[in-house]
Amino acid sequence: MTIIKRRTVISGLGAMALAPVFSPAIAQKRYDDGASDSEIKIGNIMPYSGNASAYGAIGRTSEALMKKINDDGGINGRKVNFITYDDGYSPPKAVEMVRKLVEEDKVLLVFNSLGTPSNTAIQRYMNQRKVPQLFVATGASKWGNPTQFPWTMGWQPDYATEAAIYAKHIIANDPNAKIGVLMQNDDYGKDYFNGFKTGLGRANEKAIVQLSTYEVTDPTVDSQMIQLKNSGAGVFFNITTPKFAAQAIRKAAEINWKPIHYLNNVSSSFGSVLKPAGLEASQGIIIALYRKDANDPQWTNAADVTGWRAFMAKYMPNADLRDDGHNYGYSVASTLVHVLKACGDNLTRENVMKQAASIRGYEAPLLLPGIKINTSATDYYPIQSVQLARVKGETFELFGDVLSNEGA
Repeated sequence: MTIIKRRTVISGLGAMALAPVFSPAIAQKRYDDGASDSEIKIGNIMPYSGNASAYGAIGRTSEALMKKINDDGGINGRKVNFITYDDGYSPPKAVEMVRKLVEEDKVLLVFNSLGTPSNTAIQRYMNQRKVPQLFVATGASKWGNPTQFPWTMGWQPDYATEAAIYAKHIIANDPNAKIGVLMQNDDYGKDYFNGFKTGLGRANEKAIVQLSTYEVTDPTVDSQMIQLKNSGAGVFFNITTPKFAAQAIRKAAEINWKPIHYLNNVSSSFGSVLKPAGLEASQGIIIALYRKDANDPQWTNAADVTGWRAFMAKYMPNADLRDDGHNYGYSVASTLVHVLKACGDNLTRENVMKQAASIRGYEAPLLLPGIKINTSATDYYPIQSVQLARVKGETFELFGDVLSNEGA
């Protein structure tokens, strides 16, 4: 396993690290809002509508997994009440829906809220109210700051590290590369882009010959793709969410632009990106992966994949199994279940965060071999490993070593 040093190491103890840990077997039952002897109330917001609605599959899958958990007896005997609202990928709407979850529905925690802009909008509120903003569905590097925001934790590999890996791979293979970048013009896009520049190093930043941006409200990125082709770039870093990723791939094919194409992991879905864009146009695209493609024949007999397929067949029989949102939702929701089981009968918000920051070597379903979840009071980055892959046919062909920030 290759170790890559993180740009910034978080120091200092998280606020929750100081309280003593009691064994669930002997501890007295303790509850905060959203928990009782019979129920655990979990809040969630997702863009079920709008330009990022492809991500809605994540929320629907998490909700379906909680139904399965309830059918199997719940978590430590308690049924899960999963409350999920549509925020339309709009920060003001996210604030409105999260306030409703916390103040009216009185959930124990808010789980896997999606999008860098939306999570940025609610982060201070969640920390002021001391309500877990747990396993947010965005890889922005700022979700791993337990000193300033002890109630907010990410889940997936952070964008800056992923982008730096792409940059280092580009320069290693072509020191004279001319790079074009398409970037969503918000915190999510800028986090990726800043990490990419860090990976290139100051001496290589001039390799970026064109930066084209788009707004999430734009209808297409066609004009940006023409700009990028005309720049003479032979390498393309595509920082886009699924709708725009599919558009960019399709447009590149239409204008006969054939760069070496790196696509951010948030759009690594055959169902919502690569197939809509056209499989022929998607061949050779390079992506950093941390989860298995559950539809890839190489994983057919893996226990976690067969378990996922059985779950999907029973609880989401009409779903498109090629949509990576179902894979992601199943894996992240399984991680939440792992944490809540560890809480035992101490279902306070403080203990939820303590257990989330005490994960050791957890192999969540569908993670790639060699990738495990580890956290601590000073490490709020649960997954810090990826492996590069390229699109080949209707699968991802893995290559190289697992690259990791573990222990940074």
